[in-house]
Amino acid sequence: MKAPGVHPAYVVIAAGVAAALHVGKLSPALPALEQSLGVTLLQAGFLLSLVQLAGMLLGLAVGLAADGLGLRRSMLSGLFLLSLASLLGGWAQDVYTLLALRAVEGLGFLLVSMPAPSLIRHLVQPQRMSAMLGLWGAYMPLGTAVALLCGPLVIALSAWQAWWWGLATVTLGLAWWVWRVVPSDRLRALSSPSAKGSDRRAWILRLRQTLSAPGPWLVALSFAVYSGQWLAVIGFLPTIYSQAGVAGGTSAVLTALVAGVNMVGNIASGRLLGRGVPAQFLLYTGFTVMGLGTLLAFFVWPMAAGGTGLPASVRFMAVLFFSMVGGMIPGTLFSLAVRLAPGEGTISTTVGWMQQWASLGQFVGPPLVAWVASGAGGWHWTWVVTGACSGIGLLLAWRLGLRSKS
Repeated sequence: MKAPGVHPAYVVIAAGVAAALHVGKLSPALPALEQSLGVTLLQAGFLLSLVQLAGMLLGLAVGLAADGLGLRRSMLSGLFLLSLASLLGGWAQDVYTLLALRAVEGLGFLLVSMPAPSLIRHLVQPQRMSAMLGLWGAYMPLGTAVALLCGPLVIALSAWQAWWWGLATVTLGLAWWVWRVVPSDRLRALSSPSAKGSDRRAWILRLRQTLSAPGPWLVALSFAVYSGQWLAVIGFLPTIYSQAGVAGGTSAVLTALVAGVNMVGNIASGRLLGRGVPAQFLLYTGFTVMGLGTLLAFFVWPMAAGGTGLPASVRFMAVLFFSMVGGMIPGTLFSLAVRLAPGEGTISTTVGWMQQWASLGQFVGPPLVAWVASGAGGWHWTWVVTGACSGIGLLLAWRLGLRSKS
């Protein structure tokens, strides 16, 4: 069943990238949706964040039940849900339909992304696991960058509906590829005794161990304050550029570049941790640069919508470093989640708890920034929201440093 030359783990990563395309597909379509459906700025914030609703509600549950649900079956179900919701979304006639379908897409995204690390762990040799999980860590910025780059071109040549339908087709193709290449859950369970599910008392014990330990809470809250500000800034960049009169093609390239460089931080964090750089130092660096980056990018003087800020080139570089250096945070937190999980059997549960809080941050961040921007009449107060997130992140990094040394 396996296609020659294609390792199943790479197919799993490709499926994650396809799911991430649906998270990033909305940003380049916001100007078109504003014209065709009358989407307001606050509604746009909820459209950006509703895709995280399922992760916010079900991340821990899926982390607990990943093996029992069937890893490949979960991924296939998520890809089919994403395809169906995107297909129906192309026929949406109002913003409320899109909002409901974004929630469905969020469930599909969760079903794809949550089992992927465990699936990769089962598919590769132990000596290759770290490298493959490092590649997996870049699935979100890669998918977001591709969406931001290709979306404006597709929308300009046709319409936003074609963008939705095109991604539905791509995702359906990835579902076929996963079905063909990745071994079935039944075959993998027969060859891997560790894949067998545990009884009810065991998962209750895992849940109690995870939620009673401080480590999972610290990494989860850190991921929330990182992901909320990152999605808020990246998600609204096309709108900010459009309001500033930047051409659509130029806006797409600039935004895709900002999202794409996040992969640099993800990959660098793994290498730096492997060379003995303390995780606390990487978190301090990431949150500090994120806070300063948005301060330089959005602060204006005098403090009013019509005030003046730094030159556009300097502000763009600030956002670029915001994303690139901030990318060290998720890679570091995944490493800490493994180290600070209360036991070997609670790693997936800890990752699920972290995903749940990351989704909460991404659910709250964009509407909060949109609300502040709407009330202020511009984006010049954005740095206050992101700076507060970075400040909380620095405090959590301090606590994580104490935990990792104990």
